[in-house]
Amino acid sequence: MPSPIPVVAAVLLRADEVLVTKRKRGGHLAGMWEFPGGKIEKGEGPKAALRREILEELGCRVAVGVRMCRVTYRYPEKQVRLDFYRCRLEKGEPRSMEGQQVRWVQRARLGRLAFPPADRKILALLQA
Repeated sequence: MPSPIPVVAAVLLRADEVLVTKRKRGGHLAGMWEFPGGKIEKGEGPKAALRREILEELGCRVAVGVRMCRVTYRYPEKQVRLDFYRCRLEKGEPRSMEGQQVRWVQRARLGRLAFPPADRKILALLQA
């Protein structure tokens, strides 16, 4: 199998809530909730990629902090290396720029939403 696709995701916290987005219909893992982010492009560092992805997807600027965890996960059709970073809003309020649902959810209620299996580790950390 080819090497894992490098992906970054933002863990945006506000009080006891975390920001999540819902994957659009027609794509990989459609209808599942996720932490916003995306693929790292060639020549781009992970933090720069995350700032770019959040601006494109949510129309706001974030400060990217420490990496909270890394997960390598193999789906039937591809393998991803997913780095989750703690982030904080710098400018603007997150809103849907690509038609996806955007929601602040209490940490304790994250388990009620359907997330991809690759997100299990970060969900456990956030709910601990």
